[in-house]
Amino acid sequence: MSDTDEEQTKDQGKEEPVLASALSQKERETIAKLPYEQARDQLIQAVQALEAGGLDLDASMRQWEIGEALAKRAQELLGQVRAKLDAAQQEQASAGAQAGTQSNLDA
Repeated sequence: MSDTDEEQTKDQGKEEPVLASALSQKERETIAKLPYEQARDQLIQAVQALEAGGLDLDASMRQWEIGEALAKRAQELLGQVRAKLDAAQQEQASAGAQAGTQSNLDA
């Protein structure tokens, strides 16, 4: 193995550098607590601001990061709802399978 191959192998194991964020930790924490509807509405506003144009690079990057954080929050909340619905459907299917059986009457 050549020196170049060894360097490439070493580089493959390294994590990508974390880019500086335009959002503060407090802003990220605030977004992480938003209810779904508010996260969705703020995401729409961020997208509209980007689509409208006219922002300088820093403002555009900030809007992009806000949008990413809001989208992540909305997806997280939708995932929680999906998990609850799946659990309820499984419970209902299980209850339906036992309906009218002796084990159901014994309980």
